[in-house]
Amino acid sequence: MSPRPGRLRRFLDAYGWRAYAIPLLAVATVLTLGQMAFVPVTTDAAAMPLGTPVPTAIGTPVAAPPAPVTAVPPALEGDAGPAGVPVATGAVAFTQKGTGTVSVVDATSPVFGTGPLKRFVVETEKGIGVDGAAFARAVRSTLSDPRSWGHGGAMSFQQVGAAAAAAHRYDFKVALISPGSMEVFCPGVGTGGYTSCRYADRAVINLARWATAVPDYQGDVATYRLYVVNHEVGHALGHHHEFCAGPGQIAPVMQQQTLGLKGCVKNAWPYP
Repeated sequence: MSPRPGRLRRFLDAYGWRAYAIPLLAVATVLTLGQMAFVPVTTDAAAMPLGTPVPTAIGTPVAAPPAPVTAVPPALEGDAGPAGVPVATGAVAFTQKGTGTVSVVDATSPVFGTGPLKRFVVETEKGIGVDGAAFARAVRSTLSDPRSWGHGGAMSFQQVGAAAAAAHRYDFKVALISPGSMEVFCPGVGTGGYTSCRYADRAVINLARWATAVPDYQGDVATYRLYVVNHEVGHALGHHHEFCAGPGQIAPVMQQQTLGLKGCVKNAWPYP
């Protein structure tokens, strides 16, 4: 009588070739799962609509990255207002706050100077009681001076009126704005209602400074007006702040003279 076969023998006799295939399939399955755990899944991102979840190797959905921000914040430059300085200075009365809207001085001038033409629009805030035509004459007189930015044929200037402004046929604007409306026209600059600024294509002149100048100018309002127009228009033309070179030196027009001369001598012109 032959010995009774063992369990392994009986299993092999019962299942034949399948008894050998089952272990091999189990090993192959384990190897395949191991590869999936360590090899990242790639997707054709260009073919997927924006916002479609992208699967990872372990099956957790991950939101697609947000679309890039295309809006460019408007350029701004200004002289931050000194802390604790009251807006109302001097004996000259001026309006603290206008309506927050502007009107275009509807006038066109001849071309002043030679070189590449820069067209500008003059605006005044409504409700400030200022003669817009007189302000425009002051701006034209400043920019047409050979000591201004057109020096030596560097560029020429021309004031344009309401029609050109509406059609955006200009290079920059010069606006006279009340101190109480400065943050409307220069949001985020931090003028404190004291300083002027440049925001986007607009050179914004603070009415308080136009009327009273600043302490270091010692009442010389006429010279300060030349300075503030040249300084803010300089920003509109792409110039940045400069610094006093040393005591007794002529202050660069792009120095923040509104906040102090720092030992320099006041100067209203890019080319004195």
